[in-house]
Parts: sequence; C-alpha cells; structure tokens
Amino acid sequence: AMLCPDKTVLMPDLAAGCSLADMIIPEQIKAWRARHPDGVVVCYVNTSAAVKAECDYCVTSTNGVKVIEHIPAEQEILFVPDYYLGSYLKAKTKRKIHLWKGYCPAHAAILPEQVDELRAQHPEAEFLMHPECGCTTKQMHLADRVLSTEGMVQHVNRSSAKEFIIATENGLLHRLRTQHPEKRFYPASEHASCHHMQRNTLDKAFMSLVRMQHVVTVDPKIAERAVRPIQRMLEIV
Repeated sequence: AMLCPDKTVLMPDLAAGCSLADMIIPEQIKAWRARHPDGVVVCYVNTSAAVKAECDYCVTSTNGVKVIEHIPAEQEILFVPDYYLGSYLKAKTKRKIHLWKGYCPAHAAILPEQVDELRAQHPEAEFLMHPECGCTTKQMHLADRVLSTEGMVQHVNRSSAKEFIIATENGLLHRLRTQHPEKRFYPASEHASCHHMQRNTLDKAFMSLVRMQHVVTVDPKIAERAVRPIQRMLEIV
C-alpha cells in the first residue's frame, strides 16, 4: 500500500494483526532519539507504518546483516522491535546495537530445552532456525542453518537430508510437507503458532476478493516518511 499506492491491497480479516509490531510505538522511538541524537534506528519489517516513519532503515530477516554492515561502524544503532533477531544481527555483525525488548510470541515459544530433546531424538535431522526464535541466543551455534522462512524452503529444496527440525512458526510445516512428502519435518515446538496468521483463511481471502472489502490505506503523510527506510533497504540489497 505504501510502495505501490496505485494498486489495491486487501486484508481478509481486520483482526489479523501482529503481536510483535504492537510492542513498539512511534513515541518510544522519539524518546530514544532524544537521548541519542546521533543514533540510527533500524526496524524489522514487522512494524507499523507509523513506526517505520520514525526509522532510518528497514530490514528483513534475510537482509538484516547486509543492511547493518552498510551503516558506518561508529554509528550508534537501535534495533526494534525483536530482541532475538536483534541479538542474532549483533552477533553476526559484531556491532554495538541497542536492542528493544520485543518478541514474536510464536517464535519465543521455541525454547532451548525443547530443541535439545528433539535433536537427541532425531540426531540425523538438520536443524533449521529462524533468527526470531527464543532459543537463538543460546543455540544459534548449534543450528545447521539460521534462515528466514523462505530461506528454509529454498534450503530444503537443495538439501539431500531426509529429516529436518524446523524452528519457526508452524504454519510453514504444511508447505514443506506438501512440497516434500518424502521428507520428515519436526516442529521445534508444538506451541509455535501465530493466531493472527491463522485468522486469514482461504474462505476469508475469497470473500475479500469477491467483495473487494477491507482495502488497506495509509495516511499519505505517514506513508511518505515510512517508505524511506524501505527504499534505503532496497538500495542496499
């Protein structure tokens, strides 16, 4: 809706929000900037337009390292809102990064002890971890790969392994099992499910298209500022 204002964007269910995005508001970023006037604010793509409007760069879990490395080494950085993804980026880039204490409830449900148990049960399985996971800070070094959800799909397509432990939101399992019925996929946690994502059903998507209902609009003044960190990201990657 911001990058392509000439196109119609529909939302099947207005209640389908994002718990992670709700953990940071624009006023909190403004307060941090007041204390760190020379600092740079980097936001995860899972943030509201109003929050993006207060940030300098936007990142995805795939390109976060590349964007952080683009920022001058002496620059003070605040990463919002995901603490675990921020911890991963901090470890990979060796940069001094202030971390917001937000989290994705589905990914935070994936705990180290659950992963330890699964790895003991399935020693031949590849362990694929999303950087938002609650086990990231303690088990990142144990993962065979730390990947975005799309990165996991691509890796499974290429891998000769027959078993995988998947540490991300469990909705991805259906796609993986459908594409690769010959392989076995084990969820790192049975509780890693996003109730917001589950609100958007096929029936609701169909009715949204039939009725052209729930059109997404963004205040033009906010959109003008919110699109800048996205454009900076796209220029880097």
